[in-house]
Amino acid sequence: MQLAFLVKEIAQQLDVNLGDIVGVSGVPGRTRRGEPTLFMFEQPVLLAKNRKPLPDTFHGLQDVETRYRQRYLDLLVNDESRADALLRTRVVTAIRRYLDEQGFVEVETPILQPRYGGAFAEPFVTHYNALDADYYLRIATELYLKRLIVGGLEKVYEIGKDFRNEGTSYKHQPEFTMLEWYEAYADYRDTMARMEQLAATVAQEVNGTTKVTFRAHEVDFASWRRLKLADALDEHGLWTRDADELRKRLTERDVDTKHDKTWAQLLDHALERFVEPALIEPTILHDYPIELSPFARATDDDPSIVERFEYFVGGMELGNAFSELNDSEEQAQRFAMQASERAAGAGETELGDDDYVEALSYGMPPTGGLGLGIDRLTMVLAGRDTIRDVILFPALRERA
Repeated sequence: MQLAFLVKEIAQQLDVNLGDIVGVSGVPGRTRRGEPTLFMFEQPVLLAKNRKPLPDTFHGLQDVETRYRQRYLDLLVNDESRADALLRTRVVTAIRRYLDEQGFVEVETPILQPRYGGAFAEPFVTHYNALDADYYLRIATELYLKRLIVGGLEKVYEIGKDFRNEGTSYKHQPEFTMLEWYEAYADYRDTMARMEQLAATVAQEVNGTTKVTFRAHEVDFASWRRLKLADALDEHGLWTRDADELRKRLTERDVDTKHDKTWAQLLDHALERFVEPALIEPTILHDYPIELSPFARATDDDPSIVERFEYFVGGMELGNAFSELNDSEEQAQRFAMQASERAAGAGETELGDDDYVEALSYGMPPTGGLGLGIDRLTMVLAGRDTIRDVILFPALRERA
């Protein structure tokens, strides 16, 4: 019998509707006309009853909010959503394969931490009943991974959730997935080369090509430009070490700087507003001011500049990397510098971590470290405009 006829017959026998799940046992075969069919051994069995009408199965689920709130329906009827979910899995698999083959060891570090650190961000706070103490959902894995470098694990990485109690946008979610790796006896230029190789390898493995189209731009993960941060800002007429002058230049461009209390905040604002959106082709910005980078090693030529880089594709930052600061006394001074920034009105600063400083006092080898946003990388490789499309269950406001 023809397959279509078989389905119709089963529907009549079991009184099934669209969306019901039916079990049939038999042998696959073909009819005399060569059409696929199933020669059944037993009567079909109803395995699950669909008690809700499915969305339009021809056009798929179109309402964006419903797609995010009821992702199971989105996956059920939208082929593209299933493809994106599978692509994300392939991205993570490809990253793990690359790092494992390079001799890195995957580890797990605490999600609940007594002190948060490793980034400038507002944490989520919770209470640990057993310890009768407030703990924080981690904002980064950095400080624990570098403790492992001190302990003699010379190549480590972690892929896991981080949490930052901040706003949402097309590229921000309070809960997100990060890759961080740390490699002993490497510096930020070694890390640049490894990042470029990883990005090209993952793109090729996932999509079969290093070229992708993102936000109407074709970009090639096999071709990276390297540019000093000061030069990038200078291209926009915004590089100056004078806070008043930088505020003046930003104000002249109708930028609201009233929340920027320090030169570092003004510079970061200039970077995000003018430089980042212009970095369409894959680009590495390197050599950052020390005020923006409390964990990076200073350059040999200029102690006010550190060996740090960020990397961008399609006008969006994908990640951040350093030659890690490994001098315990200097790290303590950097934490003190952050305290001064906080006293001057900077809200997001490193609070300091005495135990981490003590760990460094036992000697950490020169180390290169990197963070990569898995969600953002998946956005680019899938060609999606918003991070919510590549997170299966994004955070949403409750319905009114």
